[in-house]
Amino acid sequence: MIQHEVKRLSHDAARNPHPSHPHHHDAKGFVRAVEHASEERGLRLTPLRKEVLELIAAAHKPVKAYDLLDQLREKHGNAAPPTVYRALDFLLENGFIHKLESINAFVSCHHPAEAHQVPFLICDTCSNAQEVCDERVAELIEAQAKAFGFRPQAQTLEVHGTCRHCRKS
Repeated sequence: MIQHEVKRLSHDAARNPHPSHPHHHDAKGFVRAVEHASEERGLRLTPLRKEVLELIAAAHKPVKAYDLLDQLREKHGNAAPPTVYRALDFLLENGFIHKLESINAFVSCHHPAEAHQVPFLICDTCSNAQEVCDERVAELIEAQAKAFGFRPQAQTLEVHGTCRHCRKS
């Protein structure tokens, strides 16, 4: 059953070669979407949380916490690691950003208004990451876990390789 579903997903991907979205979206529009989602959920998007969010969105590729800290120190001088980590925790907990565990970096989420689990394609050459926006992948993993009697609490699927751009270079 699982092998059949994987073949179907591969076939669908061949017909639709753009099921994922690179993290090159409108940073200001993304921040506005997070502000709106925060307001709707009654969350407090403090100026620091918003600033960290803006830095992640503007990076257009995965960014590490200490790189964020360095950027904040350029503006504020006294930013401390716990401050950045608290902001990142808030943004993660509310689904506004994703953490790429394998490279210990953060990216903005394409769908900040909805909770979801998504796999990422990470280029080992340029460090770009693509969020694969196809709920069938998460559903397939969930179904496999259920078949094994396993109850997942979180999913992190990161596929490393070389992106199309770097393969052409």
